[in-house]
Amino acid sequence: MSNRHLARTIAMQSLYEWDFNKLGSDAAQELIQRNLKDFAPDFDDNGFAERIVKGVIHHLDEINALITKYAPEWPLEQITVVDRNILRIGIFELRFSGGEIPPKVAINEAIELAKTFGGESSGKFVNGVLGTIYTEMINHGEVLITEEKKGSKHPTPPASKE
Repeated sequence: MSNRHLARTIAMQSLYEWDFNKLGSDAAQELIQRNLKDFAPDFDDNGFAERIVKGVIHHLDEINALITKYAPEWPLEQITVVDRNILRIGIFELRFSGGEIPPKVAINEAIELAKTFGGESSGKFVNGVLGTIYTEMINHGEVLITEEKKGSKHPTPPASKE
């Protein structure tokens, strides 16, 4: 498992616990530190998991609005806690990480988390929502199209491996 994938896993576990228990934003730091200690005691992610969790919480209203907009058949409260927080991580990395994470990496990593921790259709659900957001970002000029194949107008979001 790559270092960043492990950090995303720790971030997802921390956000899951934070969301499930309806904790305040001040509890996030303690959750991250405890989860790092419990699940990866010798792991130094240079604060990557913490940046994700703090970023998700900081942009929570905007992220939740995007989930609501791009998954209209699923009210936010009806999306499983795991899927909801995986989407939050993916959207944070797509929209609010300052370009630190390439869009396709953010989407693929979220899909992998969904396949590992979510239900049978979680990977497809996460792929669909994040892929739609990514396409909208391209259509609105929010993403520099550097990864596209020659001759293609728009790069296609990564497909789920299911």
